[in-house]
Amino acid sequence: MDMNLQKYLSFVKTVEYGSFTKAAEILHYSQSGVSRMIGDLEKDWNMVLLERGKGGVRLTSNGLHMLPYAKELVADYEKMQMQVNALNGMQSGLIRIGTFSSIATHWLPNIIREFQKDYPHIEYELLLGSYTELEKWITEGRVDCSFVRLPTLGKFDTIFLEEDRLMAVLPENHPLAGLEKFPVAALCDAPFMMLEKDARADAAEIFERCGLSPSVRFTTWDDYAIMSMVESGLGVSILPELILQRVPYRICVRELDVPAYRRIGLALRDRESASLAVKCFLEYLKYRHDTLDSSKSEKT
Repeated sequence: MDMNLQKYLSFVKTVEYGSFTKAAEILHYSQSGVSRMIGDLEKDWNMVLLERGKGGVRLTSNGLHMLPYAKELVADYEKMQMQVNALNGMQSGLIRIGTFSSIATHWLPNIIREFQKDYPHIEYELLLGSYTELEKWITEGRVDCSFVRLPTLGKFDTIFLEEDRLMAVLPENHPLAGLEKFPVAALCDAPFMMLEKDARADAAEIFERCGLSPSVRFTTWDDYAIMSMVESGLGVSILPELILQRVPYRICVRELDVPAYRRIGLALRDRESASLAVKCFLEYLKYRHDTLDSSKSEKT
């Protein structure tokens, strides 16, 4: 890669991740190497681009002005690299995937393992975030594609994948734990642990639909923190069924008497302009999901 392009790439990635260390990990450079390249770029342009501090780095006004130009150069390089990868028959490539924790834990390991059998030289970059963060990263181009909760922003290309059932999560000694289906209204009789991702809570929509107001005592976007709190007897919650596979906590999981789901899909800015690696990944993911759906139908 041209040395100037390395400088631009180091600058862009350092801004994206907020630190030299994280940018170095992504680019497979040393931290000092990334810092030196940005320093050289500042000398080349005769301006300070970043303010360095204990909390990370921050753009200066000059850096903010120059960032879009650097991003454009890096994007052009990545487009050129896509064509190189296509002509080389997918011998290499990078797929940047946005996801939330349940997908990263229970879907992606198996998906990537199988995909690697056909494309062993593809590299992956996984970014975990909230629903809103994932949409933002697609828009900004920080990820090539992302798992999202549907409906999402109308400007995205989307692929529907699955309905993920929402379940009541209770302490093992809850007096109604023996019920086959747990009444949604009964969740208002105890402190409620709200799983909230940027004010977009799956449980909140259920309560609103039923005209109920739970006593929310604890709010977080960490699924496992919720389970730990419930195990300790601090309250009850509602969580997606996907994250409740192989649960490491002593909790009770029950269906709700009012069925509720979150719709999971994959989204990207524009399927047509995606790299060959991303297009192949999308086709593989859709095929694998259709195959699983067929298997489920045959069993039922």
